[in-house]
Amino acid sequence: MNTLIFATNNQHKVDEMRSVLQGSFDILSLKEAGIDIDIPEPHATLEANATEKSRTIFELTNKDCFSEDTGLEVAALNGEPGVKSARYAADDRRFEDNIDKLLFNLQGITNRKARFRTILSLILEGKEYLFEGICPGNIIITRTGSKGFGYDPIFVPDGSEKTFAEMDMPEKNKFSHRQKAMEKLLSFLKK
Repeated sequence: MNTLIFATNNQHKVDEMRSVLQGSFDILSLKEAGIDIDIPEPHATLEANATEKSRTIFELTNKDCFSEDTGLEVAALNGEPGVKSARYAADDRRFEDNIDKLLFNLQGITNRKARFRTILSLILEGKEYLFEGICPGNIIITRTGSKGFGYDPIFVPDGSEKTFAEMDMPEKNKFSHRQKAMEKLLSFLKK
């Protein structure tokens, strides 16, 4: 089985990717690969941040790897929080604070259209490939559900009446932006 290092310290993301790949590839988190670093995300685009992370790990290990950067883009807020989704309220990455700030900024706004957008950067034998996954939906007024992470309690994907935080992993994967990007990556790897 081929092994890919996933350039993340976020166990939720590792679990989600493993559920998508269903054993097609062996994924190692940074911790499992013995890498103890927090890679900065200093760039203005998801693409550049994903590239930064995968390049850093490839340069450290010279092994096939991938990374992702995901943003929640809210139409009425000109795409905010976007690339700053994890640090929307502050640098400490507390999603409760991020959700509070987002809901505050949307007060009185009826257009609550949003989308999650994921960019995957795969480095295979030294060459980079990018894959995109998008999940359109809406932001609801109050948190609902306790599963998932990040903005999941306030995001309802198009075609569902549940938030991501109300869904188990197989149900979430039917809509997931990461799932869509991973399916593209998986299709590419199988060629």
